[in-house]
Amino acid sequence: MTKCWAADTANANPERPTREALYAVLDRYLSALKSAAPWQVPWAPVVRNTENNVALQVDDGLWNTITGLGRYDLRCADTMTGQVGFFGMVEESDALSPFTLRLKVAGGQVVEAESVVVRAADSGIKFPDPVLEHKPILNEILPPERRRPRARMISIADGYFDTLQLNDGTLFTEIAPTCNRVENGVQTTNNPGLGLIPTAGLPCIEQFKLGVYRYDDRLRGRRFPLVDEERGLVLAAGFIDHCGKLREYLLTDGTPARSPVKRPHSFYLLELFKIADGRIEQIEANFITVPYHMPSPWDR
Repeated sequence: MTKCWAADTANANPERPTREALYAVLDRYLSALKSAAPWQVPWAPVVRNTENNVALQVDDGLWNTITGLGRYDLRCADTMTGQVGFFGMVEESDALSPFTLRLKVAGGQVVEAESVVVRAADSGIKFPDPVLEHKPILNEILPPERRRPRARMISIADGYFDTLQLNDGTLFTEIAPTCNRVENGVQTTNNPGLGLIPTAGLPCIEQFKLGVYRYDDRLRGRRFPLVDEERGLVLAAGFIDHCGKLREYLLTDGTPARSPVKRPHSFYLLELFKIADGRIEQIEANFITVPYHMPSPWDR
């Protein structure tokens, strides 16, 4: 394969595809990936491709090591921009890893591919084994009265990142009381058995009101490449930076807390938000540790 990195001008989308057409390209990609056969993907003449925030040839990385796909299948599509997204699991030998994929399609060909593979052995994140279950809320089609315009949906998702950044209890977005968050295949809200996070037993909105994530210094490189208005989904990308200097702090109720981050550190993420009635109702995210302040190959 000789596909290469190219300028954005080579990736202009000439026509608006249907959801069915975007899913068909995604299915071809996933079938090829499962078979470790990159030549079966309908690549454009020039492709931008990254895996775990690094630019790669389209036949490198996971294509060399995949041994199977898991059963989890969460997808979304943006017919206006020709984007299609996927959350699932990939197997490499005896390891099963959460996986997120974003494709940009033009003329039935893949012009962009961005993926995150959360490999536990080298992720730097001590999460329990992932258990991804299908969530009807993420697959439902919203009636028109429950939808919001594209720009508003992006603003709501961006407000979530504002709330997470230097989290002091202030909410900069609308979050439903029933909202749950799944990170790297693990539910980190309303999950009191998760010892990794002391406040994991609380709803998402209550965690933010307590200022649990005060140690998240910066949410940078924010991108919102895919908006599925029909299903109320926004796929976002970005980085969470931790400078590591905050050690002890108080939650908004006066409870002492300790930061789990004690050194310069960054996460790179792909995160999906379900938005209905102007509120975030469900969150699904996959993220990995990257070098502190690592730039994005998509920021150009």
